[in-house]
Amino acid sequence: MMTASDGVNTLADDGDLTQAQALEAVLHRDIPLTRDMRVKVLSWHDRTLRLHLPLAPNVNHKSTLFGGSLYCGAVLAGWGWLHVRLREAGIDDGHIVIQEGQISYPLPVKTDAVAICDAPDEAIWDRFLKMYERRGRARLTLDTRIVAQDSDETAVTFSGQFVLHR
Repeated sequence: MMTASDGVNTLADDGDLTQAQALEAVLHRDIPLTRDMRVKVLSWHDRTLRLHLPLAPNVNHKSTLFGGSLYCGAVLAGWGWLHVRLREAGIDDGHIVIQEGQISYPLPVKTDAVAICDAPDEAIWDRFLKMYERRGRARLTLDTRIVAQDSDETAVTFSGQFVLHR
């Protein structure tokens, strides 16, 4: 796995590396803010996405990660997870948008951070895919969390409703 200091993706296998590289290219091309935030895709492995959020370009007046950058990182982790997972499912004809989000900031983030999005239950994913196939539109709630680099303690929790439509 990449650490913020080394700048190199080391993932489980070439397929994971390819997915991570492709997602980072999409983020930087289609969501230009990610370039200014210096968001990097750390890994896509076992249906978990990890994004790196560096402190320096996202720092606030308290020398912690800016709340708006944390919100963006949480949304991007969910959006990125859905983007990669849809490609794995052979779906590339849809548009992903965030419809609604709830966020909580229980701890300040004083270092670089990692935004993490895990897979929802398989039954929820299957219902989402069937709805999209049937109606051309589907909603999926994804939960993300942000931790300070080198910590397992959750500093931010986010739950977002994403919509996929043709």
